[in-house]
Amino acid sequence: MKQTNTKASSTAYEAIRSMIAQGQLSPGEELSERTLAESLQLGRTPVREAIKDLCREGVLMSVPLRGTFVQRLSVEDLKEIHEVRLALEGMAAKLAAEKGGSPELRACLAELQALPDGPELDTFEAQRIGWDFHKAIFQAAGNTRLAKLYADVRVQNSLAMQRVKNYDAERTRVVIKEHIAIGNAILDRNQTLAHQLVWDHLQKAMETKLRSLLAVLG
Repeated sequence: MKQTNTKASSTAYEAIRSMIAQGQLSPGEELSERTLAESLQLGRTPVREAIKDLCREGVLMSVPLRGTFVQRLSVEDLKEIHEVRLALEGMAAKLAAEKGGSPELRACLAELQALPDGPELDTFEAQRIGWDFHKAIFQAAGNTRLAKLYADVRVQNSLAMQRVKNYDAERTRVVIKEHIAIGNAILDRNQTLAHQLVWDHLQKAMETKLRSLLAVLG
């Protein structure tokens, strides 16, 4: 019975975290344990345990006598997330380059190279492939603990950027080229270049995100 409950709690945890990352649950939104249990077709106990875990991670916030809410992350939170991403993704790129990449990384690279470089570019599709590309780097690194840390940070990053709804097409085209350069460096087993390109890419991304977030916040 304990193993079943653990599996159900893990299922609830992954589902709720995915809902937050994809914007199905918005910053400041109150969570209903009963509604989540019904929608996920799970018991309330595993949902309750999942919510506790997400509160410990800082993705959710429990307010006594009020309820549990999706966390609102500040500009300072975003800066801290960025610093963690620099450390994690820089190391992941080096490890992936040491191993020479992976089939998943090659597939993402092919998708990026196939994206149109004109006004017909779908920025949301490009962003989806971009996130898959970053995830593929961690898969290629072959370090499960590093990948777990990244998954947690990715949810928080998505949460911080939920208020930015539009993606700049010009910047998106630049990002695609940056991703392709990183992918090629990894496949070429150039650890130093892969690490530097990831660092430069994340620094530029941070500057863009801060401008976008500050514009939304006024």
